[in-house]
Amino acid sequence: MAYYIIKLIITSFLIVAISEVAKRSSLMGALLAAIPLVSILAMTWMYIDTQSSSSAVEFSKRIVWLIAPSMTLFIAFPFLIHKGFGFVISMAVSVTLTVMAYYSVIFILGKFGIKL
Repeated sequence: MAYYIIKLIITSFLIVAISEVAKRSSLMGALLAAIPLVSILAMTWMYIDTQSSSSAVEFSKRIVWLIAPSMTLFIAFPFLIHKGFGFVISMAVSVTLTVMAYYSVIFILGKFGIKL
């Protein structure tokens, strides 16, 4: 149980730290957020949990296919904000479009025999 609490504290700390840095410098916050910290942490926790790098390798291979559709959020959100939509609506629409983009990529890859 202590291990899960440690994982939670470390992961939460990084997210809060990035948001605090972003308040002071959007460039530094963006730089830290652009580093795939969540992926790095997830792969690290997988390795610690299993003592095998194979699950982390599979995880990272699948992430590669999902990078492009994740850009949907970062394109749609500022576009909607600039068009005058509020934060909540812009975020909700952007997240919805991003989820749709993920499913589209997974579906299309499946048609080519690539299973994520």
